[in-house]
Amino acid sequence: MNLKEYLPRFKIPEGLDHDKPHIWIASWFGCGFVSPAPGTWGSLGAIPPGIIICALTGTTGLLWAVLLATIIGLWASQRFDEDIDGHDSKMIVIDEVAGMWIAMIPAGYNPILLIMAFAAFRAFDITKPWPACLFNDEIKGSAGVMGDDLVAGIMAALLVGAVHWLML
Repeated sequence: MNLKEYLPRFKIPEGLDHDKPHIWIASWFGCGFVSPAPGTWGSLGAIPPGIIICALTGTTGLLWAVLLATIIGLWASQRFDEDIDGHDSKMIVIDEVAGMWIAMIPAGYNPILLIMAFAAFRAFDITKPWPACLFNDEIKGSAGVMGDDLVAGIMAALLVGAVHWLML
């Protein structure tokens, strides 16, 4: 077994113009270039700014951040895919950021609920249960890229919110 295969690696693919802002936005400032599991790295990279946004502006501010990340993510992911001649590249993780921020909303500052939000979001994002699969399978372009993660984030938020309510 080669341990190097399992260690995180950061690599920008050759031919990708790293001077373009949409490359860094779509990859959430490079999280999408970490492998293996760039989606997990993007989700982890969303947590610290999500906590800061929530601390400074509350959950309303985090909702506004989700809206902004979604709008900018639609543009950045479309441009990224055009640059690489593909669709829904694994390197695009701005969608994970928006979904993770949604999942964080009911968690507040509770570290257990934040861990649950992360785990639930990743589980829903990876497995894509209905209705997330509709966005992944049926909707093309950047709306499909962003949509399945937004739905996964909502599903995770509902689960975390229910657990939080039961804990009260």
